[in-house]
Amino acid sequence: MITEFHAENTRGYANHGWLKAKHSFSFASWQNRHRMHFGALRVLNDDIVTGGQGFGKHPHDNMEIITIPLRGALRHEDSMGHTEVINAGEVQVMSAGKGIYHSEVNDSLTAEINLFQIWIFPNKQQVEPRYDQIQYDIKEAKNQFLQLVSPSKEDQGTWIHQDAWISIIDLEEKKEINYSLKSELNGVYIMNIEGEQKINDEILKQRDAVGVSKTNKVTIESIKSGRLLVIEVPMEF
Repeated sequence: MITEFHAENTRGYANHGWLKAKHSFSFASWQNRHRMHFGALRVLNDDIVTGGQGFGKHPHDNMEIITIPLRGALRHEDSMGHTEVINAGEVQVMSAGKGIYHSEVNDSLTAEINLFQIWIFPNKQQVEPRYDQIQYDIKEAKNQFLQLVSPSKEDQGTWIHQDAWISIIDLEEKKEINYSLKSELNGVYIMNIEGEQKINDEILKQRDAVGVSKTNKVTIESIKSGRLLVIEVPMEF
């Protein structure tokens, strides 16, 4: 088993005034050759955007992009003709494929939005761009993994062009649970959103993360009740 611990204070940080961003992996002006990606997981950004502000129209291609608002609402427009608002309790997926343009703006003029944006390398290049958006009920994540993203159109949640799974879980204090990986060729990156957890002898406080590979399961022990984001990806792709 290989374990990589990423303390919250080792993430990259950018303060643009309207945007305060924490980067788990190298992104934009923050570059760390030891933190380029975790397997097929390329980006995990933790963004806070002030009211009425956001990212203007910009391009993407050949990347699976997943947006998960933690609080607030994000207004999205793209070159495929979608104009949508993504709220906390929803997940948005874009397969950039052959190429798209999109913009993302805080839907509120006054309240901040906090969101995770995740980029995963796809297993297919130059696909037709696609958009999807789903709701989930966080109550279904109480002491169990609620799947938000998978490789299968027929599975729970939405899907992407990669053998990757994204789940969320709310653990009560003193609970213990095992996460079983779909393949020993995969790894799992676990972000502790809030609370305090123990994973492979590492104590994770708020926004600490751990990447685990070369194993078929990971044991999570809850010290203080909290929420975790779990991202399973191929380590070679």
